[in-house]
Amino acid sequence: MGIIRVEDIRCYAYHGCMDEEGIIGTDFSITVEVKTDLSASAKSDKLSDTVDYVAISRVVQEEMSTRSKLIEHVAQRILNRLMQEFPSVEKSKVVIVKHKAPIQGDVQRVSVEMEAPRKRSKSL
Repeated sequence: MGIIRVEDIRCYAYHGCMDEEGIIGTDFSITVEVKTDLSASAKSDKLSDTVDYVAISRVVQEEMSTRSKLIEHVAQRILNRLMQEFPSVEKSKVVIVKHKAPIQGDVQRVSVEMEAPRKRSKSL
């Protein structure tokens, strides 16, 4: 097993509970970590034997472009897509950082971190 991390994917998006956030938007940073077997790609040197980090970034950017009130909701959508599109992934983790969240006080960023294992169907 191994871990592929795509760190600090920058997006400008419109997530938030306030109407203004859907109009003005703000900066986000997303880090994705996927746990998968890297032994085949380590031997073959073929992109087809691994999880393409360009494709991971594409999933994040697509899900970030769909407005949600909560970044937890966005994180769950990203986790769902990672599991759907990359069957070799055993576990994934997503961290979404919202920069300059509109809250009172001296707060630089807020973040959520969520992870999910692959759900295996139980055989009868």
